[in-house]
Amino acid sequence: MAKRRVLFLCNANSARSLMGEALLRHMADDRFEAFSAGSEPDEPHQLTLEALRKHGLPTEGLRSKSLDEFESETFDFVVVLCDKAQQACRDWQGEAGEVLSWDIRDPRLIGKSDAYEQALLEIRRRLQLWLPLHATA
Repeated sequence: MAKRRVLFLCNANSARSLMGEALLRHMADDRFEAFSAGSEPDEPHQLTLEALRKHGLPTEGLRSKSLDEFESETFDFVVVLCDKAQQACRDWQGEAGEVLSWDIRDPRLIGKSDAYEQALLEIRRRLQLWLPLHATA
């Protein structure tokens, strides 16, 4: 069976979308291919990497990427993790079978020490609900 392709999007690709990519890779084994990108990519935030490591998730190879890297690719699912990326997603030239909007608050704007971990846990909860429904074609 072919792997289903999932692209996680947010504005900076420094926190939420990287978390989605890392979580799906960990949770879905070989059923999915996970990618992430941002409309205005920045470097992976250190607190993002720390939250991932704290929960036993590998961070090797995670990097911030632009939407442009994926403009000619096709995905089964595109998961938009913030309102700001939603407009960029409309202008994106790639193809998606289904676009999901999971509005996760930007941990950079919350100002609490556990904001990154809370974002990670919220994305994980959503994936735990979503995966059983989409694990088979």
